[in-house]
Amino acid sequence: MAAVKRLCATLLLAGLLPGCATSGGNPADPLEPLNRAIFSFNDTVDGVLITPVAKGYRAALPGVVRTGISNFFSNLQDVWVCINNLLQGKLGEASQDFGRVVFNSTLGLGGLFDVATDGGFPKHNEDFGQTLGKWGVVSGPYLVIPIIGPSSFRDGFGWLVDLQADLVFRIDGVPVHNVLWVTRGISDRANLLDASSIIEQAALDKYSFFRDAWLQRRRNLVYDGYPPREKEDDEDSR
Repeated sequence: MAAVKRLCATLLLAGLLPGCATSGGNPADPLEPLNRAIFSFNDTVDGVLITPVAKGYRAALPGVVRTGISNFFSNLQDVWVCINNLLQGKLGEASQDFGRVVFNSTLGLGGLFDVATDGGFPKHNEDFGQTLGKWGVVSGPYLVIPIIGPSSFRDGFGWLVDLQADLVFRIDGVPVHNVLWVTRGISDRANLLDASSIIEQAALDKYSFFRDAWLQRRRNLVYDGYPPREKEDDEDSR
């Protein structure tokens, strides 16, 4: 699911910032007391349920099988990535996304193998929240969603659109798409087990660590890696 992907990417970024932690309030987080409570709930659910299942998944399946599963879901995601690049006017990236879907769906045996990356069609990361940001919609307050994880008012709305566009969600038969949805979530979480262990060791304040990494990453994604310099008194950044 798109939201789990966002959480995974946040974990990856946090894993690249060992020892980084902040304290005190953040003007982008006016709902901090509520967000901290929801974060604590999510963290408990992850520790009690999701992480043990992900560890079992990783132990039970060979690496090549897990990679194939990740590739399959990534290929489905590329369809929506392509549409979002079109909505943002990035025609070159959209054509690459289209090429990825064509090559991975055929030569890659339904997306199980990522032949497109080696063929010169790089993987992109786009969702409707980023598209709204490109259109000038401000992020709004930081928001932690139960189970889903870090978000904002803008990206929370974007996630609802992402959900409706999700090809897995569109599969006929509730049991089938539910099984696929859960499998994708477990696969994503298993891929981040090592990164999450780094966070446990590095973050003095885990909540602030996640929040600041997520806010920085989302801003970076909206501006495709080249965000403008923020003014010190600008409390409502994109």
